[in-house]
Amino acid sequence: ILHTRIRDASSSREDFVFFADRLIRLIMEEALSRLPVTPLDVVTPTGDVYHGAEPGCGVVGVSIMRAGESMEMALRATCRGARIGKILIQRDESTKDKAPDPRYNYAKVPSDVADRKVLLLDPMLATGGSAIRAVETLIDRFNCKEENIMFLNVVSCPEGIEAFLTKYPNVQIITSAIDAGLNDHRYIPVSYTHLTLPTKRIV
Repeated sequence: ILHTRIRDASSSREDFVFFADRLIRLIMEEALSRLPVTPLDVVTPTGDVYHGAEPGCGVVGVSIMRAGESMEMALRATCRGARIGKILIQRDESTKDKAPDPRYNYAKVPSDVADRKVLLLDPMLATGGSAIRAVETLIDRFNCKEENIMFLNVVSCPEGIEAFLTKYPNVQIITSAIDAGLNDHRYIPVSYTHLTLPTKRIV
């Protein structure tokens, strides 16, 4: 239902935002459920002991500007104290493969990002070029570990997933849809016929 609403050309802007926010929040909850926890015992109002858990690590959300910023609100709503960073990756539309343009590259992240789990945010995974460049920036410039990064997106495609996981096999992808593929212009087409790829690195 959520994907139907956000893909329907007749949906109003208000409906699109409402259902997209719901979908992004589900993606965020799935990602947070995969973060490590440590045991914590608490005393309930009835005096019993509940054997629970608490977060076992700090979290940083890093959005690929500007589309990734649309996912920040869901992170703030579900993870108190999560810090936010920004990476600007601009596709070069004049090239055949729409590769990232090296002239446009900006990054500002918390100073302790290397000590936290990183949730990389971008709603679309098309060619994979921007996401690959973003992970490269996190690893090379900020000393993040590949296995500490999760990539969250709403819609992806097989070409982008293959390119991304070939480069960074230890980054887990959390997505809500895998569509059929890219069109001749290297975009995910509006037909949105989706499929599922079985892999342990994709949720």
